[in-house]
Amino acid sequence: MAGVDSRTTPLTDPAGLRDLRADLAGHGVDSDALSTLLGPVAAAALRRDDPVPVRRRLRDLDGPLATFVRFFTLGDPVDAAELDELCPSLGAGGLLELGLAAPAEGGLRATCDLMPYGADAATWLVASDHGELALGSSLPHDHVLGVGGASTTLASWTPRPQVARALDLGTGCGVQALHLSTHCREVVATDVAARALGYASVNAALADVELEMRSGSLLEPVAGERFDLVVSNPPFVITPRREDVPVYEYRDGQGTGHEVVADLVRGVGDHLEPGGLAVLLGNWETGEGGDWRDVVGGWLDDAERRGTPLDAWVVQREEQDPAEYAATWVRDGGQRPGTPEHAALEEAWLADFAARGVARIGFGVIVLQRPAGERGTFRDLVDHRGPVEQPMGPRVLEGVRARTWLAEHDDDAVLDVAWRCAPDVIEERHTRPGESDPVLILARQGAGLGRTAGLDTLGAALLSVCDGELTARQAVAAIAGLLDLDAAQAQEQAVALLRELVADGFVAGGVTDRG
Repeated sequence: MAGVDSRTTPLTDPAGLRDLRADLAGHGVDSDALSTLLGPVAAAALRRDDPVPVRRRLRDLDGPLATFVRFFTLGDPVDAAELDELCPSLGAGGLLELGLAAPAEGGLRATCDLMPYGADAATWLVASDHGELALGSSLPHDHVLGVGGASTTLASWTPRPQVARALDLGTGCGVQALHLSTHCREVVATDVAARALGYASVNAALADVELEMRSGSLLEPVAGERFDLVVSNPPFVITPRREDVPVYEYRDGQGTGHEVVADLVRGVGDHLEPGGLAVLLGNWETGEGGDWRDVVGGWLDDAERRGTPLDAWVVQREEQDPAEYAATWVRDGGQRPGTPEHAALEEAWLADFAARGVARIGFGVIVLQRPAGERGTFRDLVDHRGPVEQPMGPRVLEGVRARTWLAEHDDDAVLDVAWRCAPDVIEERHTRPGESDPVLILARQGAGLGRTAGLDTLGAALLSVCDGELTARQAVAAIAGLLDLDAAQAQEQAVALLRELVADGFVAGGVTDRG
């Protein structure tokens, strides 16, 4: 049989891919089984793209699971008889027919990576291009990325309400679309890269789910349409616009600086139903002495001037200087530090940032909502670098609903709710040696963003009685009397604190935590 062009994608043959899925399931191929097979050292090395410990581990192992890792993960040649054992229904011939294998010296070689990936109570097989580990070289410019750090971050932060229509913008190999298929009746997936859409189609067939694939750049394929939920891991990487700098389809939108993300924030509101949500990843640049909140806030101002004001909750998760950023993304393309190629590309990045006056580059999660009513919008832009709950999606949905309620209600309404302290909140009191009165009182979350709120005596007393029995108005009146505080000032102070605590999930009430 003729060989398969290594730059094509496998065939979207539902029957053949169904046989492949059944064959691998029969051997128990999943993430847990492969981790057990490899052991902790080799499994950790695999996550670092270090094949040496993996191959050492596999030297004395045989059987279908070992064959799967050699063939699909490492990209090593495998004998046809071993592939017949791995895929008894499909066989080595069927792998060739589907374009999943090609003849090679020593047997057959996989044309793509195949990775078991489980989340949202579902387990999928995700096909994508082989990475640097299997290629042994830098990545081709049309490389289609598999399940990576950015895709798992976006999947974790995405809320999962049951909705009618969802959009995965810039789907790549289709990871986010697979997640959406678990809670959305209709899923549209778009990408400008034909090879990416080819892999997304294969992965949809492997998962036996229906996805509508559309070709085009960013929002162009859905002009005039609206969705209940939009998710996007867009090509946000900031790359110098020079001929000697390679452009990778999976990460480069070919705009200058953070233009791609800025344009997406400005325009995505037109494609949201009232009350609809968008969850995006992105980078943003700031100049010396600048504040990233002003940069992202400017994009939101632009959306409002265009006639589509948006609620926004943006969390900056990381910030790098130009040298850190350049080294990260030059290495991501397969260029190893210490080589002339790496040095030349890093210099190009640094020259670009210097020419445009960029001092810092931030990365984070942008959560947007198109308001459903006539109220004003809320805007909460925060910096949080620490660990967060996994998955974050449920907390994101709660946070958006809480902020929406706060935007819709005045201070009297806040005081008239009987708030409840969240079960994950603890209180810390710090005293100096020999003294009984605390010098610092803190409330800490164990879930969500794991935020910490500083409390004074009034705030600590108020939080201590947030048990769903007394309204905040009743509680503040009683506390003010006990502490001999001015009642009006105590109410004003309490409302300001409650708005902060409600937004961040320290306290909740029936009005804010309903589905």
